[in-house]
Amino acid sequence: MKIEKVKIEDAAELLEIYAPYVKNTAVTFEYDVPTLEEFEGRVKRISSEYPYIKAVKDGKILGYAYANTFKERKAYNWSVETTIYIREDDRRGGVGRALYNALEKSLNRMGVINMNACIGLPIEGDEHSSHDSYKFHQKMGFVLAGRFHNSGFKFNTWYDMVWMEKIIGEYSDNPKNVDFGNWSL
Repeated sequence: MKIEKVKIEDAAELLEIYAPYVKNTAVTFEYDVPTLEEFEGRVKRISSEYPYIKAVKDGKILGYAYANTFKERKAYNWSVETTIYIREDDRRGGVGRALYNALEKSLNRMGVINMNACIGLPIEGDEHSSHDSYKFHQKMGFVLAGRFHNSGFKFNTWYDMVWMEKIIGEYSDNPKNVDFGNWSL
């Protein structure tokens, strides 16, 4: 398996990975699968500033991860929100760990200090959601930062949202500027 930068040409295969999460899960709160054109626009916009990476084996994309703006204000430049999706039949095989390790290194080199993850959790047992993402982020060194109750509604069910964080850099009174658009693996 190799970790590589995502290209616009990968959008169709990435969307193929993402679509089942939209249709069948509360992992994403998106109700409708985006069009290919819309998804290509997302890839182009996000990857122009932040790492957007894929795990590839034998020419097949197994999963992808990226970082994006945490909040639009300049004071938040040192924080990002992370996202990861793994092909359903390739989960629990180390793909997520490899992607997040590469993402973290890339973000650290850019000058990012805080990685944040927003995760939907079922309030009760539910066939559309689980605690898998929460447990994955814990294994990757993220800690619970906060919980918002009944914040998302999908499949006629209310879901809590938890924010998890991982500190990957050093705080200072004069932090270096984040090097947007100049990321590498």
